[in-house]
Amino acid sequence: MGGSVVVGLDGTGNSVPAVRWGAAEAAARGLPLHLLHSWVSQPLNVPGARAATDRQRYGHEVLGAAEAMAHELRPDVAVTTEQVSEQAVEALVDRSGLATMMVLGSRGHGAIAGFLLGSVSLHVLGRAQCPVVTVREEESAAYEQPEVAVGVQEAGSRGEAVLEFAFVAAEAHHTRLRAVRAWEPPVVECVPTTVPPVDEAELAAEEERKLAEVLAPWRAKFPDVDVVADLQRGRITPVLLESCSRASLLVVGRRVQRTPMLLGPVVFAVLHHSRCPVAVVPRI
Repeated sequence: MGGSVVVGLDGTGNSVPAVRWGAAEAAARGLPLHLLHSWVSQPLNVPGARAATDRQRYGHEVLGAAEAMAHELRPDVAVTTEQVSEQAVEALVDRSGLATMMVLGSRGHGAIAGFLLGSVSLHVLGRAQCPVVTVREEESAAYEQPEVAVGVQEAGSRGEAVLEFAFVAAEAHHTRLRAVRAWEPPVVECVPTTVPPVDEAELAAEEERKLAEVLAPWRAKFPDVDVVADLQRGRITPVLLESCSRASLLVVGRRVQRTPMLLGPVVFAVLHHSRCPVAVVPRI
């Protein structure tokens, strides 16, 4: 399973786009695909899931159907399956230490016009050691849009894992990379008249310089990736969500060891309202 794309299957329709997306990603990156299902964590509404033997039998059917789909879509990808008696969260978090990435399905858009993520997905997103991608159930195919978008908010080593994941994805799928950075001028109150006014043009130029500086080593490392440096004035969450309109994937970072919330407000917001799959990458 080392270095594989791991897809968590819950036995519902959410699994179909996750398998489709995971198989495409495994093919593009030349990685094996590993399908995992926890029979003890099956949703209450799955058919015939009462006795343990029935639940295990249903789990085998879920894995068999997903494996057949993956082989049909990407016959060149090596596929393995695993049914576990652990709780889904614990099994997926444990496997995340060896995986290149994980893929989970969501229940799509509801009344709140956003992702509907279950507790399993939220806990895995907050605890996994590898990047985790969430895919809506209405996603029809992987990478239909021309871009990968990535949020660039921090310079230095903390943002390297996020940028590396985004650049590798863009290179693997031969698509453009949009590096998005949001900025806002500082709020100034009760400024003495002797203090010169804030020069917003100068501030914007400094933000552009910072963004170019962050991207420079990655442009050199991935010369074949077409990079668009996209500096926008505004709050980070709406800026990132706007970038989703032309993206096949939005890549964001999360801080590790957050308490009490496993996911910060920005990550939580884009997960629930993004119009495309979202990759959440842990930052050290």
